[in-house]
Order: sequence, then C-alpha cells, then structure tokens
Amino acid sequence: MDQSELLHKELEKKFTTPEKFAEEIESIVRSDSSYTYISAIIEYCERQGIDVESVVKLIPKPLKEKLKNDAMRLNFIVKSKRGILPI
Repeated sequence: MDQSELLHKELEKKFTTPEKFAEEIESIVRSDSSYTYISAIIEYCERQGIDVESVVKLIPKPLKEKLKNDAMRLNFIVKSKRGILPI
C-alpha cells in the first residue's frame, strides 16, 4: 500500500460520509426500539463529541424523510396533507 492509499484510508476513518452516517444512525435505531431517528442523531453526536448542527450536511435524503416522519408523528412539525405509509 503506497502513501496516498494509506492517507486516504486514514481520512476515511476520521471523516464520515453521508452513507456511513446514515448507517450509524440506522444501527442506533435498530439497536433500541425506544430511539427515534431524531434521538439517534443526538446520541451519535454525543458519542462522537460533535455539535448536532455540524451533521446537517451528512444527512442523505432517505434519512431526511425518516426524520420528517418522526417529527410529524411526535407533533414537532405540522403533518403533511399526503398520507404517510407505516415504516
């Protein structure tokens, strides 16, 4: 393995991609049924010692939809006129 490949692997460990972030959040939600996607993101940020606002760009569209559904179910935002399919 040359120097650039080694550097690339180290950078991947340090920085999370949107895909890795979504996998981590899904893993937290699956591990404990009491977690919502919102609480899972907060838990992840606390574990990593990072600010919740700094992960906004890491949230892919499918995860945003799940967050939106959680927020509507918890009455954090107004429910949309469209129906919501059960997950």
